[in-house]
Amino acid sequence: MVTLKAFICVAAHFRYSKQFKTVAHMFIKSMPTGCRFLVTGLFTFLLLMSALPVRAQSGQIKQALTLSQYHADSALIVLKKIHADALTKNNLAVAGQSLQQMGQICFNQGHYAQALDFYLHADKIFAQENNKDLLANNYNKMGRLNYYNRQPANSRILYNKALSLYRQTRNRRGQAEVLGDIGHLFEKSKQYDSAFYYQRLALDNYRQINFKQGSAKIFENLGSIYEDLTRYDSAYVCFDRAKRLYEDDKNGVASIEVINNLGDVLRKTGQYAQSIKQTRIAYQMAFKTNDLYQLAASSRDIGKSYQLLNQMDSAYKYVELSRRYSLDVYSKESLNQTAFLQVLYDINRKSDEIARLNTLRKTNRIITISVIIIVMLLIIIGVVIFSRQRLKISDQKKLAEQNRSIFEAQHELMQLELRNKKLEEESLKQQLELKGKELSTHTLNLIKNNQLLEGMRNTLQEMVKEDKRDQKRQMQQLIVQINQSFNHEQQWKEFTSAFEQVHQSFFEKLKEHSNELTSADIRLIALLKVNLDSKDIASLLGISLDSLRVSRYRLRKKLNIEQGENLSTFIQAL
Repeated sequence: MVTLKAFICVAAHFRYSKQFKTVAHMFIKSMPTGCRFLVTGLFTFLLLMSALPVRAQSGQIKQALTLSQYHADSALIVLKKIHADALTKNNLAVAGQSLQQMGQICFNQGHYAQALDFYLHADKIFAQENNKDLLANNYNKMGRLNYYNRQPANSRILYNKALSLYRQTRNRRGQAEVLGDIGHLFEKSKQYDSAFYYQRLALDNYRQINFKQGSAKIFENLGSIYEDLTRYDSAYVCFDRAKRLYEDDKNGVASIEVINNLGDVLRKTGQYAQSIKQTRIAYQMAFKTNDLYQLAASSRDIGKSYQLLNQMDSAYKYVELSRRYSLDVYSKESLNQTAFLQVLYDINRKSDEIARLNTLRKTNRIITISVIIIVMLLIIIGVVIFSRQRLKISDQKKLAEQNRSIFEAQHELMQLELRNKKLEEESLKQQLELKGKELSTHTLNLIKNNQLLEGMRNTLQEMVKEDKRDQKRQMQQLIVQINQSFNHEQQWKEFTSAFEQVHQSFFEKLKEHSNELTSADIRLIALLKVNLDSKDIASLLGISLDSLRVSRYRLRKKLNIEQGENLSTFIQAL
């Protein structure tokens, strides 16, 4: 059973982590039913406590955004501090948002490269946290940056990514914002049909969530498109709707620009008096808020209207007033830019210094750890070498004893094998002698049998020559039987078997010299191998001596024996 103390420690450890709820849920399920109420209350308390720093930092980010409208340098310093605190507390979402807003401030000040750097760092954090809404918002901001940096293709790609993520989270406000930006992109490329399509999609989304400020911005965008198309009546209606929505939302700053646009439309349609009236309202609102940029714009528009009325004194007055306000804007912007660049430089310098110190700290830590590891390794290696040396000496002694035992056993085994080989050789010699005697006896028996049969044949041949015709047929049959007995295969098989036992692998060597040998040739060679004379060979083969000489001659050719070499000597050498 997990204790309550362990749960508090785990909860404190995961205070800023997504794993907090999972750990708490698993713990509550493991508790007895009676304790779950108490533990659930503790979990809720810890969750609220962990949310307080996040909400506080989110409030600080909003304050910094408000401050950035007037003092961009101070806002950047505040956001940098929020970012550092968030990293210390491992609150990656707030760290990413602070980076994103720092990028937005740099974007507003015209420092696009630095803004993109902040956006890309925020993008990595949002992707790591898998926060799709924040990631989509960051894509949208990078899309705007690419648009102002004159890269509309990259801008559209980023807008599409943002829109896809917002659709996954069903964030209609985010979708409307991206759709409005895409419509603005088409407007600037003079693709007005597509611009209208996306602006109206954005307006539908804003209306579904009843977001008046967003709807007002879309009407302002639609008025700008109609103004580009010289459809001034439609432009006036859209600007007027935007003005009313801004007034309902009590957004005075945004109303100034819309009122200026209304005056501009009235001037373009020839309603100069009404144009001056509207523009004066914008001028007075800008004067109250000390908005130098809008004061310069409204003064310039009033001057244009007086010029069209041919009231040159009034026109000159307001044009000169516009010039002064423009110079004030330029001076103020220069001072702000100088202060902002100094802050940006200090932040980058501090970031570089922190990075250098972190790198140095990491390097020193790595060196220290490496030295410790090397010393430990050297100690371990020394111990291992000493141990291995002792084991090696012990193993060598054991191995020497084993080798001596093995050598003695092998020596005895070799002696035993030698004795066995001698016994085998003696046995083989005895067997060969016995087989030789059997072969000789068998050969002699064959010779005697053939000689006996030959004598009987000769006798019978002489009897046949006599005049007794009644015995002639019977004697003729005897002669045939005797002739058949000369070539009796069984005797030759027995002879061949005995021959192969005495002269092993003889016939295989013989085949190496010729493959054209017949069975009669092999019998003749076998008889020559056992050293029989020509008369005995002729008797065994049942042929005459002349036929034997012819057979020997043919055999010499088949064996490719050179002239002058003896056939019997050649066969004995095989």
